[in-house]
Amino acid sequence: MRLTRFTDLALRVLMRLAVEEADLPTTREVAAAMEVPYTHTAKVVAKLQHLGLVEARRGRGGGLTLTAAGRSASVGGLVRELEGAGDVVDCDGAAPCPLRSACVLRGALRRAQEAFFAALDPLTVESLVAAPTGPLLLGIGGVGTRTLER
Repeated sequence: MRLTRFTDLALRVLMRLAVEEADLPTTREVAAAMEVPYTHTAKVVAKLQHLGLVEARRGRGGGLTLTAAGRSASVGGLVRELEGAGDVVDCDGAAPCPLRSACVLRGALRRAQEAFFAALDPLTVESLVAAPTGPLLLGIGGVGTRTLER
């Protein structure tokens, strides 16, 4: 299974915020540190804020912080939420598959998808940034220091 760029970026934003120690990074700073477009990062941050995982404060002294719910969130649950409940393959699309009424593959792919999510369920955002990942994240893109002018 392959994650969408949106889900991948959401997980990376959460990991980035999980290691933030002092300064609250802005969405622009997070985007720059991860070398991704600001507009895409802003959409991800808005979704994470809507889910209650990230708090965003505007103005001087503002920035992004990871909430307690964000720290303890299950990675499997997050991926399910962000990826949606769709099938791995589109059997009912514009050109429906002629095998869909008696296909064994579709069910097997659904079970494989659920096994993928289940393997991620025990992981939390906080567990993702334990050593060796956390210390590495601290050295990427100026985590803990201001990298851009506001």
